[in-house]
Amino acid sequence: MFTLPKTLKPPTVLTVTRRLLTTVKLPEPASSAAYDDLIYTAGINRDFTTVRHLLNHRYTNGFFTTNNTFKFISTNLYVLNDVIKTVSDLNESHARKKAYESLISRLCKLQLIDSALHVAETAAGKHAADASTFHPILSFVTRKKNFDLAWRVVEVMKANNVARDVTCYNFLLTSYSVAGDLKSTAGVLRIMETKGVRADARTYDALVLGACKAGKVDGAIGIMVRMVEEGVGALYATYAHVIGSLVKLGYCAQAVEFVVGYSGKDKKLDSHNFGLLASRLMGVKKMDEVKYVLEEMVKRELDMDESLQNYYNENVS
Repeated sequence: MFTLPKTLKPPTVLTVTRRLLTTVKLPEPASSAAYDDLIYTAGINRDFTTVRHLLNHRYTNGFFTTNNTFKFISTNLYVLNDVIKTVSDLNESHARKKAYESLISRLCKLQLIDSALHVAETAAGKHAADASTFHPILSFVTRKKNFDLAWRVVEVMKANNVARDVTCYNFLLTSYSVAGDLKSTAGVLRIMETKGVRADARTYDALVLGACKAGKVDGAIGIMVRMVEEGVGALYATYAHVIGSLVKLGYCAQAVEFVVGYSGKDKKLDSHNFGLLASRLMGVKKMDEVKYVLEEMVKRELDMDESLQNYYNENVS
C-alpha cells in the first residue's frame, strides 16, 4: 500500500539564516548597524549560537559593539544569563570587554542597575573590565544623586582590583556640586589626592560649578586661575558657569572684565564667551553693557548667532 509522506515542518527563517552563515559566502554586513539588526533578530529568537557567531564575526571585521547591540533585551531579563554566557565565550578578550560594556549600557538605559553591576562584576572576574566598564553605572546613579549606590559601585571596583580613574571621581564631584554639597566634594578631592589621581578639565569644571552654585564666584575664579597654573585647559561650560553666575549676582562689569581677561587666545572660545555674555546681559536688561560687548565682537571679528546679529544691526550699528 502506498503511503503519502508526512508533511515536513518548514525551516524557520532563523534556521535558514544560520545555515547560510555557515555554508554560503554571503555579502559581509557593511556597518555596525547591520550587525546590530542581525543580532536583534537572533536575540529575540533566543538563538545565542548565532549571536555569538555575529559578535565574533563583527569584531574580526572591525565593527565594535554599540549601544544598540543588545537592544533585544527588555525589562524582562529571562535571557540575561544566556547573554552573559554568550559574551563570556567570545574568542577575543577585547571583543568580550566591548560586548560586556555594550550590555551594561543597555541595562543602564533600562534602569536595571543591579543587573548592570552584576554584569560588570562578571566582566571583572573574567579580566575583561577596567574603570570604563563601570562608567555607565556611575554616570546613571550619580545623575540620580543616589550617592550610597555610587559608593557601593566604587567598593565593587575596589574589591575586584579595578582601579578608579579620574572619570569615576568626576561623576561624583559633578553630582555633589550640582547638589551644592561642598563638604562631600572636598571629601572626594581628598580621596583623589590620596590615590594620586590627577585632576583634569572636568574635575575643575565640577569644582567651578560647585563654587558658583554656592554663590562663591570669587572662589570659582580662583579655581580657574589654578587651572591655568596647572596647564589644564578649561571647558566652554566652565567659562559659562562663571559668566552666568556673575551676571545673575549683578556683577555685570566684573563679568565683562572676566571675559575680556580670558580673551585673545582662541577665537572660537572668544565667540562663545562674548556671545554668551551678551545674551546673559540682554536677559537682565543691561543694554549699555550689551552694546559694548557686541562692538567688541565686531572689532575682534567674532561670530554672532542670528539673534545677536539682528540686535546689533537694529540697535548698535
